[in-house]
Amino acid sequence: MKKIVIYTLAISILAGSTACKKSLLDLKSQSGYDFGTYFASDAAMNQAVIATYAVLLHNGLNQDYVLYDFLGDEAKRTTNVQGDMQLVGDYNFGPSVSVFGTLWNTLYRMAFRANVVIDRATAWNPSATADQQHAKQYIAEARFLRSYAYFKIVNCWGAAPLITAYDSLRTNKYFPRSPATAIWSFIESDLSAAIPDLPLSYDTATNLGRATRGAAVALLGKTYLYEKKWAQAQATFEQLTQAPYTYDLDPSYDHLFSITNQFSVENIFQVMNGGWTDWSIGNQYFMFGGQETWGGKATHTDRAQSYGFKDWFNAYVTTAAVNAFHYPNPVGGAPYVDPRAYSTFYGDKPSGGDTVYCEHCSTGKITYPFNAADTQGDYSWRKYEYYDLVPSYGGPQSPINMQLIRFADVLLMLAEAHIQQGDIGSVPLGLINRVRQRAGAVAYPDLGADQTAAMAILIRERRLEFCGEQSRYFDLIRWGIAKQTINSERAVEPGYRNQPFQDKHVLFPIPDFEKNYNPNVAKDVANGWN
Repeated sequence: MKKIVIYTLAISILAGSTACKKSLLDLKSQSGYDFGTYFASDAAMNQAVIATYAVLLHNGLNQDYVLYDFLGDEAKRTTNVQGDMQLVGDYNFGPSVSVFGTLWNTLYRMAFRANVVIDRATAWNPSATADQQHAKQYIAEARFLRSYAYFKIVNCWGAAPLITAYDSLRTNKYFPRSPATAIWSFIESDLSAAIPDLPLSYDTATNLGRATRGAAVALLGKTYLYEKKWAQAQATFEQLTQAPYTYDLDPSYDHLFSITNQFSVENIFQVMNGGWTDWSIGNQYFMFGGQETWGGKATHTDRAQSYGFKDWFNAYVTTAAVNAFHYPNPVGGAPYVDPRAYSTFYGDKPSGGDTVYCEHCSTGKITYPFNAADTQGDYSWRKYEYYDLVPSYGGPQSPINMQLIRFADVLLMLAEAHIQQGDIGSVPLGLINRVRQRAGAVAYPDLGADQTAAMAILIRERRLEFCGEQSRYFDLIRWGIAKQTINSERAVEPGYRNQPFQDKHVLFPIPDFEKNYNPNVAKDVANGWN
C-alpha cells in the first residue's frame, strides 16, 4: 500500500510540474524513423523500392502457384494436401478460405508500399543529377509493381478498391470498389508513365530481378490483350521483338526452369529466389509467415519440395494435362507426342514424360518409379524441380526463379493478337512455330482454314508451353471457356473428389475479413461471393 501511495504522489508531482509546459511531453524518438525525414537519401529510397519487390516473396504470392495450378486444372492435389488448399483443389471453397484473404492482403501490401515509394521519391528532390535520375527510376519501378498488383487484383476479383496515393489513407479507410474498367485504365496509365524512366537493363548482377523497360512494355501489352484491345496489344508486343530490345528464346527449354535461369535471354520478369546452399541468412521455412520477422532474409522457394514426388508431393500433374501433349502430328496427322512433355512431368515412356532422374548425381541415374496402378494417374512435376542434381531435397531450399513474364509468352500473345484480328497468315504462324521449334516440336504448315481453327492451335500452344506456370486458369477465364473446359476435363479425371466449376468461379470470392472491415465493400458484394 505504501508503494502505491508513493508512486501516485510521484505521478501527481510530475503532472503538476509539467502542466504549463506541454511541449516537454512531445518528445521525439532518437531511435525511431520519421516518415518526413527518413526517405532523404538514395540508400533509403532504394531500400523502400526493394521492400516493395520483397512482397513477391510474402505469403499469398510466394505460394500462389498452387492456387492457380489447381484452379486451372493443371495440377490436382494429393492426399497430403489438407485444409484450405484441399478445398481449393476440390473447387469447394468460399470467402472464408484463408488463401484468398492472404493473397488479397499481399497484393494490397505491394500497392501500399509502391504508393509510399512514389510519394517519398516525388518529395525527395535531390540536388545531385545521379540521384535525380534514380528518383525517376524508383518511381517508375514502383509504378510497375503497383500495376502488377492491380493486374492480379482485377483479374482475380474484378471490381476492387483502387488506392493510388499514400496520403489518401489518412482521410479514407473504407475505399469502395472501383469498376474493373477503372482499374484497367489505371494500369494502362501507370505503365505508360513508368516505361520512359525504366532502364533497358541494369549494370550489375546485384540488380537482377528489377523491373526493366521491357518488363513494363510486356505487362502493358498483356493488359491490352486481356482487355481485348487487340491492335494496341499487337503494337506494344511488337516493340519487344526489335531494337533496342534484345530478348530471344533460350536455346534450351529446360534451362528456363533450372537453378541458373536468372541469366536467360528469355527472361523479362522473374521472382528472384536464392538459398541453394546457404540458409544462414534466414529460416528455411520463412515462406510460412516468417517474412520480415523470424524468417530473416531468406529468399528461396518451396516450389520444388512442395510438388516434389520424393518430398512433400502435394500435387500430381492432371491426366488431362498429360493427354494434352498427345495430338495429331501437324504434318501428316499421325499420333504425336509433344517434346515439351519430357520437360514438364515425370511419367512412363508412352506419356512422353521423363522416366529417369538424378542424371547428375554421383550415384548415377535412377528410374522414376511410375506406378501404373495409381488411381490418381502417377504423373509428377518435373518443371521447376532439380531432381537431376539430387535424389531428394531435405528442405524447401530451391533457388529456381519463378517466371512471371518470358519472351515465349510475348511471342504467343503477339500471335494471338494477330489471330483475334482475323490474321491467320504467315506472321502468327511464324511466331507460333518459333516457340514450337525451340523445344524441338514439329512446325505447323499453316493455322487452318479459319480463325476458329487458328485459335484452337494457339490455345493448345499456350497450354503446352506454359503448363505449370500459372497461366491457364486466367487464359480460360478471358477466353470465356473455363466452365465447359474444366468441367469436361474433371468429369473424366481419375480420382477427383470435387465440386464443378460454377459461373461464380470466374472471380474469386471477396474475403470475409474485408467485408467485415469495410462497409463500402460489403454493401457491393452479391450473394456473399463477389
